[in-house]
Amino acid sequence: MDIIQIILAFVAACSIPSAITSLAIRRMERRFDERENTRKQEEADREKAQEKSMVLVVQGVTAAIALGEATAHAIQLGHANGDMEAALDYARQVKHKQKDFLTEQAAKSIYDK
Repeated sequence: MDIIQIILAFVAACSIPSAITSLAIRRMERRFDERENTRKQEEADREKAQEKSMVLVVQGVTAAIALGEATAHAIQLGHANGDMEAALDYARQVKHKQKDFLTEQAAKSIYDK
């Protein structure tokens, strides 16, 4: 064996483990990146759901106040009027929106795990 063959054998012996190690590390990095992207997406979905929930809570409070005002006004007049019916309809709509949203969130919670 001449010196060139020995040098080439030495270079090959050093290069192969390095290449295998670098491929394994790159593969692990990809997995970590995928997990991080999934975690960020789940966090964004949770924040979006929390925002929607807060909007529904505010709408519920507004509906309760509107219904209370309409009730007080009807009591002052001594009979129910159109305001009372409109407030009741609004309160029902908000109640159903909240119920539908909470049902959707419960289903996601069950099937996402």
